[in-house]
Amino acid sequence: MLSKALLRLGASAARHPWRVIGAWLIAATLAVLAATAFGGRTADSMTAPGLDSGRAAELIERAGTGQEGITAHVVVTPLDDGATFFDDAGARTALTRLRAEVQRLPHVLGTSDPAGALDAGRDTAVRGGLVSADGRIAVVRVQYPDQSRLSAADLDALVDLGDRLRPELPLRVEMGGNLFYAFSDPDGGVSELIGLLAAAAILFLAFGSFVAAALPIGMAVFGLTVGVATMTLLAGVTEVPTFAPVLGSMVGLGVGIDYALFVLARHREYLACGLDPQAAAGRAVATAGRPVVFAGGTVVVSILGLAVANVPFMTVGGVAVSVVVLTMVLASVTLLPAFLGAAGPRLARAGRIGRIGRALRTGKPGRPARRRDPAAGAAHAAGWRRWIGHVGRHPVLYAIGAAGLLLTATLPVLGLRVGLPDDGSLPHSRTERRAYDLVAEGFGAGTNGPLVIAADPAGDPGMLDRLVGAVAADPGIASVAPTHIDRATGIATLVVFPTTSPQEKATTDTIARLRTDVLPTAIGHGPARAHVGGAAASLSDVGRRTSQRMPAFVAAVLAMSFLLLMLVFRSILVPLKAVLLNLLSIGAAYGIMVAVFQWGWGGALIGLEATVPIVSFIPMFLFAILFGLSMDYEVFLLARVREEYLRTGDNATAIVEGVSGTARIITSAALIMVAVFLSFAVAEDPSTKMFGLGLATAIFIDATVVRMVLVPATMTLLGRTNWWLPKWLDRMLPGGPVG
Repeated sequence: MLSKALLRLGASAARHPWRVIGAWLIAATLAVLAATAFGGRTADSMTAPGLDSGRAAELIERAGTGQEGITAHVVVTPLDDGATFFDDAGARTALTRLRAEVQRLPHVLGTSDPAGALDAGRDTAVRGGLVSADGRIAVVRVQYPDQSRLSAADLDALVDLGDRLRPELPLRVEMGGNLFYAFSDPDGGVSELIGLLAAAAILFLAFGSFVAAALPIGMAVFGLTVGVATMTLLAGVTEVPTFAPVLGSMVGLGVGIDYALFVLARHREYLACGLDPQAAAGRAVATAGRPVVFAGGTVVVSILGLAVANVPFMTVGGVAVSVVVLTMVLASVTLLPAFLGAAGPRLARAGRIGRIGRALRTGKPGRPARRRDPAAGAAHAAGWRRWIGHVGRHPVLYAIGAAGLLLTATLPVLGLRVGLPDDGSLPHSRTERRAYDLVAEGFGAGTNGPLVIAADPAGDPGMLDRLVGAVAADPGIASVAPTHIDRATGIATLVVFPTTSPQEKATTDTIARLRTDVLPTAIGHGPARAHVGGAAASLSDVGRRTSQRMPAFVAAVLAMSFLLLMLVFRSILVPLKAVLLNLLSIGAAYGIMVAVFQWGWGGALIGLEATVPIVSFIPMFLFAILFGLSMDYEVFLLARVREEYLRTGDNATAIVEGVSGTARIITSAALIMVAVFLSFAVAEDPSTKMFGLGLATAIFIDATVVRMVLVPATMTLLGRTNWWLPKWLDRMLPGGPVG
């Protein structure tokens, strides 16, 4: 039923191409206009229901101290190397002016006053954490209201003020804080352009035609425009995390071009057999489009499985990325056949430019394509046939060798540490990094990641004194700022500074110790309560929540994927093998990420200036996306193998012909995905680097070691049992197999 529907849909789009293209133009225009008028900005709320950091945030909000809002800090030091704020009147006057200018910015609720603290006495300024002990560094802390009342204009105003004052003041001025994290534009733009250019070059070499190379790119750009605009509309009604547009662009470009590539390759095969363009487009959508629908469905199901974690920002981020993937699937079966119909018979011949591309690929002068049976595989796949045949003659050796290689690459996962890469992992070209370094130099590394303890004494007058004393005595705490008590509610907030930076494991240990030992001892058994919040505590909590839910999430994704593949291929062993091999490739990608980001191996190649822990939510997100993307290739490859098996009835022939017939396309598709993802791996933000490198590594491994070695080796070993399915189960399953 699905194949017939896709056949009609593809053929209709090819017969009326300009209607379909016009409809997509209108849809894209309306989506952009609606996003501009009604869309919202992405925002980060790194918390989840039931977490201790969330309870701290609730208490702070009840107290109305303002500490539930967004903060920024302006860090300054005299340009004269020998000057200090203790003895340089000019530097102190400049500091007073700077603070007054910041105070006048829109939406600023208040600022700390290091110059005023110095007037009250050197010890007061140092104890308040406003001036370093050597007098060289001062901090103006800026308090903003809740993020919902702010916009990127507030960040721009602060940055513009710094740019204006730097030439006028005898101070070096750097800036950082949560305001930058919340409203800095996510990495993208340039990375997307680099990825598109790389994809265009690979497509040209694969097809030898500018027209053939342009169609998948054009379809992906259309789909990405509609998908990201829809994501922006979603941000108008709920909080979409800031990483979602970047991740959506990565995945959207990758799957969009891949899906178009598979359909386009089938279309050219049918053109070479003598079909007219409209019929060829319909047949291509009916055959390659069905795996596209199933593969896209697998990606969406895997990503939506993030809801198992019960972390709202991850669930919403997954929904946002799924919207982009679904848009690409729809474009592949409607917009692309319209492009194919509009291109007409030109795609059947490469022409002069195509012969140049073929010469670049093969080193030989190009020749016109000859008519052939698409089921017989491409004539130029002889090299792949020899390789797959060679693997099939030595299946045990290759299965053990490839599996051993991937298991070895997976070993670093044993040292995986989740955490929060802070501004210290940004490049030195960013003012946030320079501000981070100055704060760490003057006040200690932990000052960059303060914890906020919210306490409700509940009528216990001595509780706060015990609490402050116990917290200050903890070896992981460097200092405790003066307690702020809300008169109306009695709720107290303590800003405490750890001795270690936010990304260090020792900081996580300190947070755990405060919760399990220090706070319960100070509070006692009465009704009083206290909770630890702040950005570092929130990310630590989310990391622990995702680690706890990871086994259930993995089990859910594996079960859904197994059932879907069993439904598609009417087999038990094929989906079981696919699930296990995908786990191997994803595990190897995780291991390489640990080696690069935690151990620093090759980090300089992607611009990583310091080792960092893996961002707490990335392993789960990567698993969802990678498992879905890996299933793409599994569906495309096995659909072709099953076609050959049904045609010949011989397992060995089906493996050789099916794998070799799809090898060039899968390799080209994988190269495109790797190029797109690697273009994001060189972004400045460590989280974007992790997504880019993790996705690129897993896809490369999957399309080479797994698809071209492990799949033919294991399928050869399994023989005819690959397609075994009990008759009673076959009768229960709806639909029919792909192919």
